[in-house]
Amino acid sequence: MALPTVRDEVVRASHALAAAGLTDMVWGHASVRDPESRGVWMKAAGWGFEEVDTERVLLVTPSGEVLDGEGKRHLEYPIHTEIIARRADVGCVVHTHAPALSAFASLDVTLRPISHDAVPFARLPRFTDTGALIATADLGRALAETLGDANAVLMPHHGAVTAGPNPAAAVMYAVLLERACRTQLMAMAAGEPRTWSDEQETAVKNDQIWNPTQLEAGYRYLTRKP
Repeated sequence: MALPTVRDEVVRASHALAAAGLTDMVWGHASVRDPESRGVWMKAAGWGFEEVDTERVLLVTPSGEVLDGEGKRHLEYPIHTEIIARRADVGCVVHTHAPALSAFASLDVTLRPISHDAVPFARLPRFTDTGALIATADLGRALAETLGDANAVLMPHHGAVTAGPNPAAAVMYAVLLERACRTQLMAMAAGEPRTWSDEQETAVKNDQIWNPTQLEAGYRYLTRKP
């Protein structure tokens, strides 16, 4: 069996996001670092996650030039190119406008580890420079700086970005963040959450439950879904 190409990885990540219900019609995107350090591979604009195939994946440089593939690039490509440039440990970046995390971002409250889903986000920064599109390198760099070494960053009035060493991690972080935000919103609707894992338990759970093997298992499940 042939090894997956970087285009295949973008397709799989996109389909997994769609399977998890994080699609937003034709908006939102995932990218994979180019192995030759030319930029990022990401889906072409105008297509939903579930519609992505290898012919709808582009190689986009940090300056926004499309080096390979046919179609129009997303305006927010700097989200991906600037995070990839700043974080040598990141191989995949996901941007989503999922509803629960978008609603939670507007509350300006701390995400608590009241469920397993929240434990990868012991540090969850918020990017508040703008709620508009990240369509310039300067905004992309500012977003990357706010993300720092965290797994995710909330973007009030906009959505969120997740980053990981590979598509399995970045996609699962997006899925877990949406689930964690939804769970806390449910708890807040019933009153105020009164208990959650402490710092020590959160660290233990993160290693037990969301180690690379388990992130990969969740990702493979999503890629198997029709």
